[in-house]
Amino acid sequence: MLRDGLSRLLSAAPCAAEVFTDPAACSRAPQLLIWSLSSPVQPAALLRELQRLEERWQPAPLLLLLPAQPGCSTDWLLQLPVAGLLQDPDPEALLAAVGTLLAGGRVVDLQGDGAPAAEVTPLMGPIGLGQWLLQSGLQQIDAELRLCRRLLNPPPDTFLLQLILEGRLRELGAARSLLLWLWGPLVLAWGDALISDDAGLPEPAATGQLPQPPASGSTAITLRHRTAEGVWSAIRQRLQDASLAGPLDPHAGTLFALQGLSVERRRDLLLALLGQLDQLLVRLRQERPANDTLEARWQELQPELRRHALRQVAGAYVRLPLDGVLLPVADQLTSTTVLTNDDPELPASLPMLSALMGGQPLLVEGRLLSPDEPTALLHLEALVSNWLIRTAELISAELLACCGDWPELRRYLLVHELLATRSLERLRNQLNAQQRWSSWFERPIQLYESRRLLYRLEAGRITPLLLTEPRDRELQQLGWLQQAVTLALEARDALAPQLQSFLRQLGDLLVVVLTQVIGRAIGLIGRGILQGMGKGINRP
Repeated sequence: MLRDGLSRLLSAAPCAAEVFTDPAACSRAPQLLIWSLSSPVQPAALLRELQRLEERWQPAPLLLLLPAQPGCSTDWLLQLPVAGLLQDPDPEALLAAVGTLLAGGRVVDLQGDGAPAAEVTPLMGPIGLGQWLLQSGLQQIDAELRLCRRLLNPPPDTFLLQLILEGRLRELGAARSLLLWLWGPLVLAWGDALISDDAGLPEPAATGQLPQPPASGSTAITLRHRTAEGVWSAIRQRLQDASLAGPLDPHAGTLFALQGLSVERRRDLLLALLGQLDQLLVRLRQERPANDTLEARWQELQPELRRHALRQVAGAYVRLPLDGVLLPVADQLTSTTVLTNDDPELPASLPMLSALMGGQPLLVEGRLLSPDEPTALLHLEALVSNWLIRTAELISAELLACCGDWPELRRYLLVHELLATRSLERLRNQLNAQQRWSSWFERPIQLYESRRLLYRLEAGRITPLLLTEPRDRELQQLGWLQQAVTLALEARDALAPQLQSFLRQLGDLLVVVLTQVIGRAIGLIGRGILQGMGKGINRP
């Protein structure tokens, strides 16, 4: 019935496609294959069948129709070798996907994860002091974090209560990081399981040929053309929709200068940077610089790109009073701001530019993928989103500095809470303190642990993403203070086995003392008391 229904639907479509339900009746190579699953299939069987279809009907693209509960996570499904991936589609979405695939594009529309959530299982074996302290502390902190986030969604009516809850979230995040910093290496040295941000959740076993990653949210990708221009068009549309979907509030525990701008100005700034990036990519495609000079040319054009974005946010015809004189805001801001500084946490731009300009393959999690692959496209989107947020953060910090010297500019650019001079200066001091802490301590730790923090735009929110990649060259360029932090980490890791042996021997000694010495002494005393009481009772 499902096959006949799909056949009638496609036969009546405007594209007037010729539909074959029997492979033997198809006398020529098909232009599109459609495989509809009515129930979940084991991942190994699904991969095996997809490989057979690809070997038999190559190069025809394959459209895989999944049920409402596919039984696999979204991230795992994105790695399947198919051109189209739809989960429980309606007829209109199916016909639109068929048209896109026949035109040479890609379609992905996954509503959510159908894989059941992993159950929390207790760790086997005896629990040591370090593991008990780490687990109990993380459980208490996570419970408090969930409670505060539940109270913040939706935000409370009282602004003071919202500030208190956000401050509590930052305190809990700092306490969690400190707890992991103190006890994490000890737990690792004692052979216990590593405790990550999802403490207590076991890692699912790999099934089939592809790794089984953790669950994620819904994903919808429509790629009209598999060229570099088509990939950039899809990424730009997704980021534009994410910028307009919400107030762009950052993740809890992180303070951004972007928070000081009003919601409208945040959107204007991100959309302006997105438009300037599109123009910059067109310009680079016309210039066609060599690969060895592409990144240098990119860095050379960054200050100009930021100035154009700043003028677009300020408005070409807006004038505000400054010391009794009406001045054009755009000209005044571009002349007083310093837009040549760079964020050291921005990754190398050459892989991103090579993929967006020339369609070069991209290395994602140890695999070299074409930019039109869903996994590679999402990775490129994360890189572009991180560039957008960090560049907007640099511009926002300069705008806050300008608002400190231009009071009339605050009503035009900033949120209502920062109209007071004290509030604005407090925010700037907090940003400076956070920047110093990050530069002196957090960045050396991330470099030593080969981690890179990216920021993504997801449904109108700024969420963090940690990537693991070698950063040895950046580690060698640190100053003496940052290198001292890495040396302290190395010393802590080196002393962890010795501390483990010392604590084990101390525990054995305490057991001997308690059982052999103190226990026997208490037993002798108790026996003497009982004997004395017995003689007293038996005496006439």
